[in-house]
Amino acid sequence: MPGIDESLGFYPLRIAVLTVSDTRTEQTDGSGTLLVNRLRDAGHELADRAIVRDDVDQIRTMVQEWVDDRQIDVIITTGGTG
Repeated sequence: MPGIDESLGFYPLRIAVLTVSDTRTEQTDGSGTLLVNRLRDAGHELADRAIVRDDVDQIRTMVQEWVDDRQIDVIITTGGTG
């Protein structure tokens, strides 16, 4: 199995961060803020950020919108733990 080809260099990704919560806002979303700060510190770009209620339809709609967006490389979800 081939290893990682480190000669290719760094490729910054466009990342969307979705927080699932019935109580958090962007000002109180510690997990989402931590993820955004870490991805930026690593040299990646925040493509989008959203907070949706812990509702399967809202989650599915947001994730599908981002999946369809060719400007987003990665989707990270956090929250929904009660």
